[in-house]
Amino acid sequence: MVTYKHYISIEPGKRFGKPCITGTRISVYDILSWLANGLTADQIIDDFPELSTEQINACLAYAADREHKIRVA
Repeated sequence: MVTYKHYISIEPGKRFGKPCITGTRISVYDILSWLANGLTADQIIDDFPELSTEQINACLAYAADREHKIRVA
């Protein structure tokens, strides 16, 4: 299971406080949008070699956790 907390951080001064891949300005939203538009993890990594499969999977885990919290609340 991917622990997204190791890969995703929120910094108020970066991308308006959106969750981003730690050490980058690439937001979770960006990655989820690319996946939703049909790009594969490999294609994203080709375009952004600083990313890894684990970081992309962390974005999916983050989104799933957030959706679960919204549904439970």
